Amino acid sequence: MWKILSPVFILLILGSYLLFSYNNTSVKLETRESPVSPQVNPPSPSPSPFLFQELTISYLRNREYEGKLGELKSYASNGNYSSYLTSYNSDGLRINGLLTEPKGEKPIGGWPAIIFIHGYIPPALYRTTSNYYDYVDFLARSGFVVFKIDLRGHGESEGEPGGAYYSSDYIIDVLNAYSALQNLGIVNPGKIGLWGHSMAGNIVLRAMAVKSEIPASSIWAGAVYTYKDFAEFGISDGSYQPPVNATERQKRRKLLMDTYGEPKDGNPFWNLVAATNYLQDIKGAIQLNHVVNDNVVNIGYSRGLNSLLDKTQILHELNEFPYGGHNITNPSFIPAMQKTVEFFKQYLGD
Repeated sequence: MWKILSPVFILLILGSYLLFSYNNTSVKLETRESPVSPQVNPPSPSPSPFLFQELTISYLRNREYEGKLGELKSYASNGNYSSYLTSYNSDGLRINGLLTEPKGEKPIGGWPAIIFIHGYIPPALYRTTSNYYDYVDFLARSGFVVFKIDLRGHGESEGEPGGAYYSSDYIIDVLNAYSALQNLGIVNPGKIGLWGHSMAGNIVLRAMAVKSEIPASSIWAGAVYTYKDFAEFGISDGSYQPPVNATERQKRRKLLMDTYGEPKDGNPFWNLVAATNYLQDIKGAIQLNHVVNDNVVNIGYSRGLNSLLDKTQILHELNEFPYGGHNITNPSFIPAMQKTVEFFKQYLGD
């Protein structure tokens, strides 16, 4: 009898050992101190169904992005570029944007392009053609197609503004815009970078973790990368206005916190959300620009991310400027824009 059953016992013992080993390695997700990725398919940190799975990097990697630009409506033209009002589809929503196209002979393979992602502006006050005009103009005059998108719920874009830190809506909008530019004949599909300001720092880094082949991104005064830095530095934005659907958004936020706690509490779920746990997968270059006297987003955010990037193979740089405030205005605007253009020409150029 023992001879017949011994193989069964052996299999049971081996299976139990493997299961124990898997369970003890798969939950060892990385913290902000390490740039190593968590397990590719970690176990659900909550009972089925996996609540708020849509926030995780793995979920965003596994969904499709199929953007396509609608009609280009001529808006303005000068000696360097022409600009157009247009839109694209993101999750069934019409997302508006301003597209610039350089004048002159198009490079073989198409123009390099930059998706321009705005920072926080009260959604009802946001305007497609006026906000960030000088920034877009500088990049457009430098030979890039620039697509400044109006994140959902901003200006005339459809949908509700979900926020940058506890929602993936804006990342989805960015990656659908990325797809739309890849399908635009005038753009080189392999030379599309991201530019982001303030809250868009989080959006840009998470987008790069999702689509690791994005070749380059420039972040100005970016905020919230590890979520622990959010607890450490906070954000002091006096312009903030609660969204129209504040009650529903607050209910959703409460359910999220009731389920997983605050990021600082250490629930493994937050390791699946923060892009800093997926840095080893990012292939593109990252530029950080920040003013020392920024009184809205502490420069500690950029310094902290830079210290994490120092531990990786990612090509990166941190440019600090003494004055200019949160928007990096004069006297630092021109130097910061020049560094940004040089960076994009290096990593989106030939």
